[in-house]
Amino acid sequence: MEYSVILRGYRYSVYNRIARVVLHEKGVAYKTEEIDPFATNVPEDYLKRHPFGRVPVLSHGEFDVYETSAIAQYVNAAFEGPELIPTEAKTLARVTQVVSIVDSYGYRPMVRQVFAHRVFRPAAGEVADEAEVKAGIDASHTVLGALNNIAKEGRVLDGQSFTVADCHLAPMIAYFVQAREGAVALKAHKELAGWWASVSQRESLQATEPGLPRN
Repeated sequence: MEYSVILRGYRYSVYNRIARVVLHEKGVAYKTEEIDPFATNVPEDYLKRHPFGRVPVLSHGEFDVYETSAIAQYVNAAFEGPELIPTEAKTLARVTQVVSIVDSYGYRPMVRQVFAHRVFRPAAGEVADEAEVKAGIDASHTVLGALNNIAKEGRVLDGQSFTVADCHLAPMIAYFVQAREGAVALKAHKELAGWWASVSQRESLQATEPGLPRN
């Protein structure tokens, strides 16, 4: 089967999963190519598509686009399917705000610190840094509180509608709550915990579960 859409990325990358969730929600058929951005020999062909060597890159025919937010916007505009980006001004602002909060303040503590050190590194046979886990949990409270307030407002993260804000946040929460400390922290934020209980059951999240490395 020929695919006009190729997602090049690292299976364990939360940003790669975000792009996959968007593609699944839009019903786009695609194939994947595995790229490890931490490898010492990232292919030159990939670096031509992404000069910073990060993941993922979406290729649609001859068109390449990198940066996950740009990929999400492109997929939403280029393909038929559910509308993932609202046009109403206040709702659009909240969607954009959630994505920015997650990227700017959520990714490092929730994924790089809590998940990576409590879950991923031990699974890969590496040593976790307890100080990193603690620092991540401490920083995550502000992030979760801000997102909980947005969920409480009801424009987005309501467990009913589904936008790129959900696509962006859900894979990060999925990693975060695999750590026992992350799961406890989320429970303290009722609206956000309710949102997660709903979206975690979506087919797009189930289909894109990356698993963990084997030691």
